[in-house]
Amino acid sequence: MPRLALPRFEDRLRLGDSGLKVSPFCLGMVKSAEVILAAYDAGINFFFLTADMHWPHYEACRRGLELLLSRGGDIRDRIVVAAACYPTQPEFCSAPFSEVVNFTKGLERLDILLAGGAYAPEIDSRAEIYVKHRTRSFVGARAIGASFHDRTAAAHHACAGILDICFSRYNPAHPGAESDLFPHIANRRALLYNFKNTMGFVSPKRCEELALDKELWRPQITDYYRFALTPPEVDGVLLALEEPAQVTALAQTLERGPLEEDEREYLRCLSALDQGLADLLDASSQ
Repeated sequence: MPRLALPRFEDRLRLGDSGLKVSPFCLGMVKSAEVILAAYDAGINFFFLTADMHWPHYEACRRGLELLLSRGGDIRDRIVVAAACYPTQPEFCSAPFSEVVNFTKGLERLDILLAGGAYAPEIDSRAEIYVKHRTRSFVGARAIGASFHDRTAAAHHACAGILDICFSRYNPAHPGAESDLFPHIANRRALLYNFKNTMGFVSPKRCEELALDKELWRPQITDYYRFALTPPEVDGVLLALEEPAQVTALAQTLERGPLEEDEREYLRCLSALDQGLADLLDASSQ
């Protein structure tokens, strides 16, 4: 049934049989370490790191976690930290996770190990390694998952009962999940989180360049998180925020609730217009 309200930062979702509970919002890349503190104080307890690819882009996130953990007390037990490892060779699916723990002061362990950039031809063999990691609590992990660039594989693994969490891509520029993912995961056993939520965002300046009618809606970038969370199949989203004020701005936008179907179609058309795949009439008719 349609979603009547959007998740809140302080909501918690059960992560398989791990005993872990995660917020529907998982914070990854940030521009300022202070964003991590602001997110935690606002109710977010789920954080995402890389174990290899894009390592420099997660520097502020690592430093933010160090600041958060330096507060002491039981904070480490209150947060859930996932890390993604992108190599597909089985022999390279372990050491990168240890490096994340060793290079992030106070982290002590990882809670979720993710196979990054998964595709159907290789994820099954990688999943076997991750299952072993979970069984023996490698680097402290209690849950496993994958970020998928292959929605057919994501649909299969969301229901297969092997992984605890799956990340997939859905946004106005790439709405294919509406046909090849969401209809096929009614019996999913893994949580489904979305990434690349704001891809296809058309800025107000770009709207002017496209000669969009001034009376038409100029969506804010936070509205793209509303787009991603409107389908009830999406349990949560991976966030990329630049400054603490954006944490508050997102919370306020979420209070406006899910998008109506005409609003979702408007964002799809606007993205198509921006990419040169539609004419002005397609977008301005909404």
